[in-house]
Amino acid sequence: MNLVVQLVNLYIIAIIGRIILSYFPLQPGGVIAQIFNVLYTITEPVLGPARRIIPPIGMFDFSPIVVIFALEILASVL
Repeated sequence: MNLVVQLVNLYIIAIIGRIILSYFPLQPGGVIAQIFNVLYTITEPVLGPARRIIPPIGMFDFSPIVVIFALEILASVL
C-alpha cells in the first residue's frame, strides 16, 4: 500500500508540474518543452476525462484541482 501512496503522490507532483509549466512560453524542442510533453502524456489520461466532466469556468480549468483533491482522498484511504 505504501508504494501505491507514493505513486499517487508522484502523480500529484506531475500534475502540479504541468500546471506550473503551462504558465510559461515553451520553445519547441527545448528541454522544458520536452519535460512538459512528458508531463502532458502522463497526466492527460486522467485530466482529459475530468475536463469533459468539469467544464472550465471562464478562463479557469478546475479539473486539475478536482483530480488532485480526489487523489489526496484516495491516498488517505489507502
